[in-house]
Amino acid sequence: MDGLLRPVQARASMSDFQRPSHVLKREVSADGGAMFRTLVRLWPYIWPSDRRDLKNRVIFATVLLFAAKLATIAVPFTFKWATDALAGHGTAPLGPDDVIAWALATPVMMTLAYGGMRILMSALTQVRDGIFAKVAMNAVRRLAMLTFEHMHRLSLRFHLERKTGGLTRTLERGRNAIETIVRMVLLQLAPTVVELILIVAVLLFHFDWRYVVVIGITVALYMWFTYVATEWRIGIRREMNTSDTDANAKAIDSLLNYETVKYFSAETREAKRYDRSMARYEDSSVRAYVSLAVMNAGQAVVFTFGLVATMVLCAYGIKAGTNTVGDFVMINAMMIQLYQPLNFMGMVYREIKQATIDIELMFAMLSRKPEIEDRPGAKPLQVHAGGTIRFDNVSFSYEPARPILKGLSFDIAAGHTVAIVGPSGAGKSTISRLLFRFYDVTGGRILIDGQDIRDVTQTSLRAAIGMVPQDTVLFNDTIRYNIRYGQWDASDAEVEEAARQAQIDDFIRRSPKGYDTEVGERGLKLSGGEKQRVAIARTILKAPPILLLDEATSALDSHTERDIQDELDRVSRNRTTLVIAHRLSTIVGADEILVLDQGVIVERGTHHQLLANGGLYASMWNRQREAQLAREILAGVGDDVPAAPNRNPPELPEVDNVLLPTADAAE
Repeated sequence: MDGLLRPVQARASMSDFQRPSHVLKREVSADGGAMFRTLVRLWPYIWPSDRRDLKNRVIFATVLLFAAKLATIAVPFTFKWATDALAGHGTAPLGPDDVIAWALATPVMMTLAYGGMRILMSALTQVRDGIFAKVAMNAVRRLAMLTFEHMHRLSLRFHLERKTGGLTRTLERGRNAIETIVRMVLLQLAPTVVELILIVAVLLFHFDWRYVVVIGITVALYMWFTYVATEWRIGIRREMNTSDTDANAKAIDSLLNYETVKYFSAETREAKRYDRSMARYEDSSVRAYVSLAVMNAGQAVVFTFGLVATMVLCAYGIKAGTNTVGDFVMINAMMIQLYQPLNFMGMVYREIKQATIDIELMFAMLSRKPEIEDRPGAKPLQVHAGGTIRFDNVSFSYEPARPILKGLSFDIAAGHTVAIVGPSGAGKSTISRLLFRFYDVTGGRILIDGQDIRDVTQTSLRAAIGMVPQDTVLFNDTIRYNIRYGQWDASDAEVEEAARQAQIDDFIRRSPKGYDTEVGERGLKLSGGEKQRVAIARTILKAPPILLLDEATSALDSHTERDIQDELDRVSRNRTTLVIAHRLSTIVGADEILVLDQGVIVERGTHHQLLANGGLYASMWNRQREAQLAREILAGVGDDVPAAPNRNPPELPEVDNVLLPTADAAE
């Protein structure tokens, strides 16, 4: 056993560049100045320190950005020159003796120049976007991976409380928001600032200060109105996200419970339930779009006043002889050109705000500290003595006011089998969760070969334990994939050998696609017995020194239970085995049976010792035997029974020494 478990090798992980989650939560918010901090904290994913190729792409995209903006600024000038040439006033910057240049400055050539600059502007912009795409999507991928890994680090408590549909919707919006923010920062925000500066400089140089004053006032009013309107829309956007998440959660929940819906003919009820959520989403979405329309209309009004003011100034200049018709066309084109960066500024602010709202919930999940973490310096579990387990005065409660386990102490010797039985709610399944360290004990300790499981790494602990649960949930993939999950580097031959040992190989080979047969969502294409055999096969493939059987046969019929139980007995041979049982007939051969009631061991011993004691175990045994006898008698009733046979049911036969007297005879 000494070499059974290997220390976990270090590997590249998204946690290598993960910031403390509480810092992320504080810095990723749509409120106040935290939006700027959000952009700053996302910068390492845009400019990754370990990716020189992505840095080069950012640099090249920036160069193309400036080239595209210079081409953009040249477009109104070519428009002006073409207009003046048509009006017979050549204003292109050319010398009078340059005949060829004057020939090129004809109206047709100026018009062609105008078209050429527009093509160049568009081409440079699209090339820039294409080059930057890998940077943006790499940032999305890294942050999505960071979130996915963090989700798996969160405790079982979180996953029991979550809603799958709402969670997936939140993650989807978060990924889209990351892409929006990354793209907006470098592809819209930076170019807009550059273009705005260039336009102001051109207007100041080619016209005069009055135009700059008008533009300054226009820009200030435009940005103020955009800020106010966007802040107003934040609450509406949050409400829309909440209703969208709720509707998606209800849809996923209903589809996952498809059979239950059919059992109770609840399609209409489920549709109404979903429609109520969609109605809330519809209402909030309408208000969001109406508010967007109001904001866009307000922006257009503000800008139009600025546009009209500058054109009026130019019209007076033409009348005074200081400007030409080309200048009038140029100022119009320049202002329209200015409207684009202004509109982008408004859109950038609005989209970044909305993306930050969308990303809030994702980073709120990242801010959740995992309930169970490896201690600093934790070492891999070393199973030297065969996997001896000790529960030493273990206490546990999910909530402080409701203790589940109270001072539990027992040992499982290496290679032995110990079973735990008891009424529902006694704390049996909690023991399995504590052994896997899904939760930490609130008192006492759990040891494996003398090592406190809180002092070893979670990965090595769980690698040493094989689990066959009551309800086996399979991945929506092939049978081969699900069996190989027990040991990912196993060969096809090893997978098939594990299936043969679990006695499922014949069934698999009779299927048209064999081991490549899809098992469906949660494995629902397979029967309960087939799913259990797959679970046993992947546990055989894992070959752990410790085996945990958590009511592995309680959901099966008696015939299938016997077959599965025989397989489980073979798998558990020479392994340290903890069995949590509901049907007592499955654990009569256990080395020791612990009877748990209200979190306390009330009886312990072998099957025969506990029957002789006439306590809680004997009472449970007698009741299960009564139910079994009744089933056998009913199954033995022939087809020649007269109508309404239950009017005179057959009598129970006398069975000696099966029903034992119990301490609860009054029941």
